[in-house]
Amino acid sequence: MARDAERRPIAVNKKARHDYTVLKTYEAGLVLAGTEVKSLREGRVSLVDAFAQERDGELMLYGLHIAEYGYGTWTNHQPRRTRKLLLHRVEIARILEKLRDPGVTLVPLSMYFSNGWAKVEIGLARGRRSYDKRQVLAERDANREIARELGRRLKGRRPAH
Repeated sequence: MARDAERRPIAVNKKARHDYTVLKTYEAGLVLAGTEVKSLREGRVSLVDAFAQERDGELMLYGLHIAEYGYGTWTNHQPRRTRKLLLHRVEIARILEKLRDPGVTLVPLSMYFSNGWAKVEIGLARGRRSYDKRQVLAERDANREIARELGRRLKGRRPAH
């Protein structure tokens, strides 16, 4: 089977970008079993409650749900097992140093296949309060309205009042 030439998305954690302010992103590999990869190719994964933490000097991904493979036998995997993240030692040291700050956590933002390898995009994030979330939504709506009005003016149309 030929490997994919570009990034092919599997899943995106939209809730993470809503609940957290992402400070920095990293690309990490995952240690997976064969049936997990087959299930990922079918797109049967959920990033909603997943998070990453340090354990014994390594980063582990908790709460990631990869559904059991439909054609798997007794070799099938556990859907919510802890999975090891694959990063360079220097990157892990940098991440662990930043995780010591209060209120900073590691959340998975998306999963994708890159050149046939399953990758996860993790982000160093700080939690948002509810008023911050409302402010971000209002700002996004205002920017969208400005862009829409600018588009109308560039096309020579009058505003639709």
